[in-house]
Amino acid sequence: RLPRLRLPSAPQGRFYVDPGGLMAIGANTAEVYRLLAFCLTQALKGTAPRDIPVMQPTQFDLFLNLATAKALGLSLPASLVQRADEVIE
Repeated sequence: RLPRLRLPSAPQGRFYVDPGGLMAIGANTAEVYRLLAFCLTQALKGTAPRDIPVMQPTQFDLFLNLATAKALGLSLPASLVQRADEVIE
């Protein structure tokens, strides 16, 4: 809907970029699952929840949709495109 309204968007996560979001940034999925696995393993071993450390992801992925940028009349800087983890043409 956003591309039809000609509104740029930058939500969290890749799944918004495929259908027409301009760009997205989100925690690296593999890292999130590793953190989750650690917490679950600790819980299954009987560790008290208060003793399981709170962890936050440190790796993030950037996704760009160049087709949406073009449709919106935007030119994304080459440096941004080069830094992207995934670019949708």
